[in-house]
Amino acid sequence: MTEIEWWDYDDATELAAAVAGDVQFVIESAIDARGSAVIALAGGKTPLPAYEKLAKAKLDWKKVTIIPTDERIVPLGDALSNVTALARIFLPKGARVMPIVPKATDDYKAAGRSADALMQDLHWPLDLCLLGVGVDGHTASIFPGPDFDEALDGPKERRALGVMPDPLPKDAPVPRVSLSRQGIVTARALMIAVTGQDKRDVIEKAIAQGPLSAYPIGRVLADVELPIDIHWAA
Repeated sequence: MTEIEWWDYDDATELAAAVAGDVQFVIESAIDARGSAVIALAGGKTPLPAYEKLAKAKLDWKKVTIIPTDERIVPLGDALSNVTALARIFLPKGARVMPIVPKATDDYKAAGRSADALMQDLHWPLDLCLLGVGVDGHTASIFPGPDFDEALDGPKERRALGVMPDPLPKDAPVPRVSLSRQGIVTARALMIAVTGQDKRDVIEKAIAQGPLSAYPIGRVLADVELPIDIHWAA
């Protein structure tokens, strides 16, 4: 296991400011080095305040491409759509926010293949992947289910795939498209942002369990070679 550093904050507001600052630094460094930045951002409610703060940064947003780490297979504009939330914040700044599920489909495997094809046109590795973690230990949309092993150990050139969580989460009972483990861990910078003691306990247990972890986040992080920053507030 690589070096993992926990950054603890007094509250979610302080966490959001720190995450926004770190992401801004990564974007600036990528633009300076390569002329553009490609980042993957987690969905959900926890990181939204950080994104709102980040959007206020004076960046050359036209050189920034943003994709979600995972997407629910729902129509664009749906309340469950991660890219819709990202677009609301970053499109007005001039960033390119790329839907990885341009339209809803009943064939989640096909949606995954389509997303993977779209991502082949981006420069890889990602400059940043910012992950969230659920209380069940999932990250991105890597859940237990029929596609779990493929998400973790599929072909190295595969960036994304369709996944069917089993059981389906009650708050969003739909299939997903997710970055693969390979797409995540090859990023130049890897961060996690979470709140709550329950999630911290899960992450610490998952890391301690290593490659045989019962939690998806533990399996994803096992043998990662780059340093990982975990931003956490109670």
